[in-house]
Amino acid sequence: MYGELVPVGGGDPIPLLKKSLLIGRRESCDIVLRFSNVSAHHCQLTVNGGYWHVRDLQSRNGVKINGVRVTDKRIDPGDTLSVAKHKYEVNYSPIDLGAVGPPPSEMPGEDFFSKSLLERAGLEQRKFAPAKTPSDPVEQTRYDITNDEPGQIRFRNQPR
Repeated sequence: MYGELVPVGGGDPIPLLKKSLLIGRRESCDIVLRFSNVSAHHCQLTVNGGYWHVRDLQSRNGVKINGVRVTDKRIDPGDTLSVAKHKYEVNYSPIDLGAVGPPPSEMPGEDFFSKSLLERAGLEQRKFAPAKTPSDPVEQTRYDITNDEPGQIRFRNQPR
C-alpha cells in the first residue's frame, strides 16, 4: 500500500494500491466515486520522486489541494484533496515511496508560459478553434469593440 485517502468527516479510508491511479465516476477507474458531481475521469494520482501528485483531467467541478483549485500539483502528506466537493486527507510516507531529501520545489513546467494566468489558476480552460484548411471557403469573422464611435463594432476583416 502506498498511502490512503481518509474522508474528511468520517468514512472508510481508501487505500492507494498502485503508483498511478485514475479517480472518477466510471467503473473502469481505479478509485470509483459514485457521485453525480464527479466527472467520469476526474483526476489522476501518480507517485513522482516519492511524492503523490494530482492532475485534473479537465473535470467539470475541479480538484483542490487545501482549498486551492489546481490543475497539476504535488500533494504533501496531510494535505486535503478535494475531488469536486468531496474532501480526503492524503496520508503517506514519502520515505517509504523513495523520497530522498526535502520535497522538490514547485518549479514551473515546460508549458508554464504557454498558459494564461487564468488557466494556471484553474479558472479558465483554453479553447482551440479547429484548424482551417486552404480548401475551407468560409473565413472566420473576427471583430473588435472600439471607442471609435459609440455603439459601433469594427470587423477585423474590413477596413475602417
